[in-house]
Amino acid sequence: MVTYDEIAGMIDHSLLKPTLTDREIKDGCELAAKYRVASVCVRPSDVILASEILKDTAVLVTTVIGFPHGTTTTAAKVAEANEAIGNGAIELDMVLNIGKLRSKNYEYVKQDIRAVTDAAHARKALVKVIFENCYLSEEEIIEACKICNEVGVDFVKTSTGYGSGGAEDKDIRLMRKYADSRIQIKAAGGVRTLERAIEIRELGCTRFGCTATVGILERLK
Repeated sequence: MVTYDEIAGMIDHSLLKPTLTDREIKDGCELAAKYRVASVCVRPSDVILASEILKDTAVLVTTVIGFPHGTTTTAAKVAEANEAIGNGAIELDMVLNIGKLRSKNYEYVKQDIRAVTDAAHARKALVKVIFENCYLSEEEIIEACKICNEVGVDFVKTSTGYGSGGAEDKDIRLMRKYADSRIQIKAAGGVRTLERAIEIRELGCTRFGCTATVGILERLK
């Protein structure tokens, strides 16, 4: 059995669709506060609004860096991270450079992640590194885990939720096997039911991105 607080505490309520209006962002933040989830994950331009709405709650503000492709320059990612933290973000979901990883340019990938992680940790923010596993081989997922271990990130994350695939069991198992035990795992893409939330929890995930928050948590209520 799982409790309401256990599942709610795993949810990063996702508000990332490019068409969302300010009103929809406000409503989504108020929903997150009502259901007591871990955080809301908003677009960078919405961090100030979300921080204002959630300032008297326990819900954290998360935003995305280099989203959704990970191909912006390292300097741009660091600038984005610093601005987001200054605007009130507590956690950053950063997309690694997928093409560089697939090119086996591991030093580039490591320095890209390190630069954002160092900037975030200097200001007491957490970093979740998004792999986008649907585009990666097992070897590439393992290498990404090793890089994240070396850099000292806080989470590794399966997907953006906007790629061709989401959180797959085989990939979560691989990440849990090769990521250091101190690094947490976040699933994204396809976690839409309570049953699936429990499954990924049992696989070792401590967070998941979610748009189906109400449906999942009303079941537990």
